Amino acid sequence: MVATAATSAFYPISSLSSSSDPKVKNTKIGGGSGNLGGFKSKSVSSGSLQVKTNAQAPSKVTGSSTGFKAGDDFISSHPRTFINQLPDWSMLLAAITTIFLAAEKQWMMLDWKPRRPDMLIDPFGLGRIVQDGFVYTQNFSIRSYEIGADRTASIETLMNHLQETALNHVKTIGLLGDGFGSTPEMCKRNLIWVVTKMQIMVDRYPTWGDTVQVDTWVSASGRNGMRRDWLVYDCKTGDNLTRASSTWVMMNKQTRKLSKIPEEVRREIEPNFMNTAPVIEDDGRRLSKIDDDTADYFRMGLTPKWSDLDVNQHVNNVKYIGWILESAPPPILESHELSSITLEYRRECGRDSVLQSLTAATGTDSATSSTAGVVDYNHLLRFDDGTEVVRGRTQWRPKFGNKFTILDHISADHGI
Repeated sequence: MVATAATSAFYPISSLSSSSDPKVKNTKIGGGSGNLGGFKSKSVSSGSLQVKTNAQAPSKVTGSSTGFKAGDDFISSHPRTFINQLPDWSMLLAAITTIFLAAEKQWMMLDWKPRRPDMLIDPFGLGRIVQDGFVYTQNFSIRSYEIGADRTASIETLMNHLQETALNHVKTIGLLGDGFGSTPEMCKRNLIWVVTKMQIMVDRYPTWGDTVQVDTWVSASGRNGMRRDWLVYDCKTGDNLTRASSTWVMMNKQTRKLSKIPEEVRREIEPNFMNTAPVIEDDGRRLSKIDDDTADYFRMGLTPKWSDLDVNQHVNNVKYIGWILESAPPPILESHELSSITLEYRRECGRDSVLQSLTAATGTDSATSSTAGVVDYNHLLRFDDGTEVVRGRTQWRPKFGNKFTILDHISADHGI
């Protein structure tokens, strides 16, 4: 019925096949009215359907005969054949295809939420929800522009992967509102998430061409906080590459003051919390305060660029790591690799801020020795007026510990 109606909308019916059964006489087209597109049906008497027009039609079009006259039976100007009575099915198929494409587009624009939590997949194919709907997993390929001089991914690259999976997790479970990771109820109250502490431990850095799997989930952190953890694996070997744990609280976007978690927001997020221990246990060590007298290395006049800001108009969390490393001693950067970092965020940084980066060795400074073992440093980012922005602690291990493994890995995969 649908196909017939669609066909009749494109093509006028000029003739129908006859029936040898005399009971088909006086049959009405369309199941009732006997009128279709301005034509009336007449009884079938000579094996073909004769059609009579209701309206006056011009006898000529552009100087040639139209093939029928008003009030007379329709007479084709060409002999009827099976071929010229067939409709142009390509037009009908094109119309059907257009309808299906429009319907698919509307479907993709909807907030898609599958019924089974174990089958949650984001609509763009970036990742999926596993482990009873609590863990989000996503794969990343290490690109050539994401590696450094050591041919391994930088710490900023790993941080970007962590941030991307966190946002995609919130988006996939249907809790992404207008803000940068804010839920719908948070958006109503002008609330945003801000990170207060980040811990990262790197067992091995992936290299160019590697594919890594990043798993992330959230848990409660006290009464008014949230903890997010990550595990990063090598997809080829299954080895654990990186562990990370972070603590988040809410801040009012307009007043820039911390806020308690409203009950409406709590009801949104708590069903997604996992009751698990952090992947990195806090060792309880406080981050030391350093100043001009205790710092060994300085970098002044650091300013954020427009590209360093996120949608909440403050500096992206990843940028702070780059600024901290600005004051790390160059000999350590050449001979060692960052194995762990702990950051405590104390102030947000805006587009007009000017910062200073300070670094102090925790003991005897071994930066001048290429054979130094594991080395620890304390760090501070502060405004020009001395206000603290971020405190940090880093640990560095010698590069030669993984150098031959990394080179063998690159040679095997890329023929170097």
